[in-house]
Amino acid sequence: MKIFRWLGMTLLTLAVVVSVALFGARFADGPIEIVSGGPFSSGEKIVGAEPDWRFLNDKVTVEFQLEKPARSRTTWVVELDGKVYIASAYMTTSWGKIWKQWPLDAEKDGRAILRVDGKLYDRQMIRITEGPEVAPVLELLSKKYNLPSSPNAVDNGYVWLFWLAPRKNV
Repeated sequence: MKIFRWLGMTLLTLAVVVSVALFGARFADGPIEIVSGGPFSSGEKIVGAEPDWRFLNDKVTVEFQLEKPARSRTTWVVELDGKVYIASAYMTTSWGKIWKQWPLDAEKDGRAILRVDGKLYDRQMIRITEGPEVAPVLELLSKKYNLPSSPNAVDNGYVWLFWLAPRKNV
């Protein structure tokens, strides 16, 4: 019986430590790998003309923060024809419905900040459900991250695509 009590206390302690760490991450300056973080408190705000986003082709991940709720995440990114796209997969899976809340928030209020190499870009996340860019963006994501490349993945909601458009009235 002592072993079960010890195991129970160990698991409880582990659960408390993980919970405290996840809660504490909400106050961090950005995400910590796959754990969402707090709003950005550092970085150089970039204003003016759109940058040449092709440099993102060499980036594995970028960070972004939604304005509401003000939390940040790490995500995959691709560039196509001078536009920035991110995706969220697993949206129709049980664990995806629990873990992936940011796409729902982005669809409600798409104001976001993209942080790359310490530079902050105000963006507007616009969900893409159809159009000529869907197949090429999925192909780029598939090559870069082994994500399903069929437009059916977007049609059936398994993958949500977002264009990070320039934000107006910043």
